[in-house]
Amino acid sequence: MKTFPLGDQAILFQFDQRIDPAVRAEVTRLQQRIQLADIPGVRYFIPAYCSLTVGYDPGVWTFEALEARIGALSAGEGDSEPELRNRFWRIPVCYEPPYAWDREDLCRQTGLDWPEIVALHTGAVYQVYMMGFLPGFAYLGILPEALACTRKAVPRASVPEGAVGLAGRQTGIYPLASPGGWQIAGQCPVPVFSPQNENPFLLQPGDGVGL
Repeated sequence: MKTFPLGDQAILFQFDQRIDPAVRAEVTRLQQRIQLADIPGVRYFIPAYCSLTVGYDPGVWTFEALEARIGALSAGEGDSEPELRNRFWRIPVCYEPPYAWDREDLCRQTGLDWPEIVALHTGAVYQVYMMGFLPGFAYLGILPEALACTRKAVPRASVPEGAVGLAGRQTGIYPLASPGGWQIAGQCPVPVFSPQNENPFLLQPGDGVGL
């Protein structure tokens, strides 16, 4: 694990640079260890595929002091090993032609027919690795290798809310209408971003998802 300062109010803890459930579990474990330790002055966490950003109060901690404090936790000092408990969601998707905008491109890239693509996409269990590029957009992985595909050469100016996209070894649900370059395979009727709710994001890092 490597550490880097992000200004004077955050630390980046970086793990092996790959999309891997084992690496993501390390990220979750470190976050939960810090939370269990209830360290004064720690303000927020941003978990990602293979890193954890920890925000802190510079009036309480220096980078070096907090790095050492959290480093001791990552080495297993202090509290016992946290038990990783995450939620699981089963989310419906319609793959019919009106919503499968990139059906032909996906068949061409993968060499599979459409029923095979749907069966593979719905047959996997995904994990929420991180949140980005829109509010409530969950990066889900790992997409079956047979479904690996490129992004659109020219992104669309508008992708509808609920569109289900594929890119690389990832899949995801657009929480809002926005520009986007992922290959669109279907449409999800379940809102994944509800700004009126106290907790607006349906999915959180570490959650399991079946489609």
